[in-house]
Amino acid sequence: MGTDKGFVNYKNKPFVQRIIETVAPLVSETIIISNNPNYDIFGLKRYSDLIENAGPLAGIYTGLNHSKTENNLVISCDVPLINSEILRRLTQDNFDEFEVVQLESKGKEMPLIARYKKSCESTFLELLNQGERRVRKALKSCRVKTITVKQSNEKLTANINTKNDLKEIEKWK
Repeated sequence: MGTDKGFVNYKNKPFVQRIIETVAPLVSETIIISNNPNYDIFGLKRYSDLIENAGPLAGIYTGLNHSKTENNLVISCDVPLINSEILRRLTQDNFDEFEVVQLESKGKEMPLIARYKKSCESTFLELLNQGERRVRKALKSCRVKTITVKQSNEKLTANINTKNDLKEIEKWK
């Protein structure tokens, strides 16, 4: 994108603002994990990675470390079309036996649209200390439930990583 994706605008709102508004009815507190102090404009608690330059796994670990709740929604900032209905599926009580409940869309698991139990924190720290940086690899150490998104909702989980991706979603109704 050439810029911090969280601040990319879609329909006159930054991606991250759209995600904050989407998760609000589902969570007791929203925190932002980013080393960028510009995120402070959203008025939420922001934490820098506890382990720097270690990718998304370190971001998830940092969020779990600062969380006060057992269940935690983790959403990357590059899925501006995600909605509360899809996220609500991750929070169902009948999934309590799983440490991670993630989405699968277009045949691809999406560990950055997932619910993580606080108990994953120690596992992720151990893996980070061993040099592991890959979320998918870390999930092999957890009890994971994967929920497949209906084909009609796959657009809602689209990762917007390039300017062409952004142009594409701007065409969607």
